[in-house]
Amino acid sequence: MDTVYEAAGGTEFFVGLASAWHVRVVEDEVVGHAFRHGVHPEHIHRLAAYWSEALGGPPLYSGTYGDETSVVRMHSGNGPHEEMNRRAIECFDRALTDVGVVDDPLRKVLHDYFAWATTNTMARYERSADDVPTGLLIPKWSWGGLVPD
Repeated sequence: MDTVYEAAGGTEFFVGLASAWHVRVVEDEVVGHAFRHGVHPEHIHRLAAYWSEALGGPPLYSGTYGDETSVVRMHSGNGPHEEMNRRAIECFDRALTDVGVVDDPLRKVLHDYFAWATTNTMARYERSADDVPTGLLIPKWSWGGLVPD
């Protein structure tokens, strides 16, 4: 069976999805707040590399940009933000439609992954980025959900 990464179409697909999601979140009145200070110039490619690796692709993110600790620290210390999380997930679902992923198992697994990552790993350390442990590995996700370490 193909990995989610392979079934989706590989790196090119994830770059397109990251681009579509980025457009949607920047335009969102709630989620856009997180992007108003600016983003890394490679944001879309870094995000695509992260999603690719998490979903069964090559270690593009960890081999080039950092580990899970660095990603989680970027998203930590902002207090609770359930509404922002909910809207980020809605933007992701719309981005899936934008890139042509409509009604099939791929859409469900991508949605489930993004919703899980948004509400779990990225929201775990609300108080401070200093609380994030070192040496975290990028969680892997497959057709059946989270892949145990």
